[in-house]
Amino acid sequence: MKIVVMLKTLLFNLIKGPVTRKYPYEEREPFPGERGVILMPDESKCIYCGLCARKCPSNALTVTRAPGKEWKYERFRCILCGACVEACPKKCLEFGSRKQG
Repeated sequence: MKIVVMLKTLLFNLIKGPVTRKYPYEEREPFPGERGVILMPDESKCIYCGLCARKCPSNALTVTRAPGKEWKYERFRCILCGACVEACPKKCLEFGSRKQG
């Protein structure tokens, strides 16, 4: 009985073809409503106040006001809620597309 089920599945897969995408050659389009990633296109506008980092619920942003002045974003920690974009007083943060190029 198991052989019959296995043969049925085998024939079905041979006729229909693969259900997966050929990833490097065929990229999927982003889902509708996907926000993408957080970007800071003009870093010179940033005053490094740290308000975006304080509003971030997942602690994905780190702002250092010390002499080095650093703004760091951990992409895989971000939940894309947009709290940092809304909180930025200089509006130097924005959502950008994941698709590069």
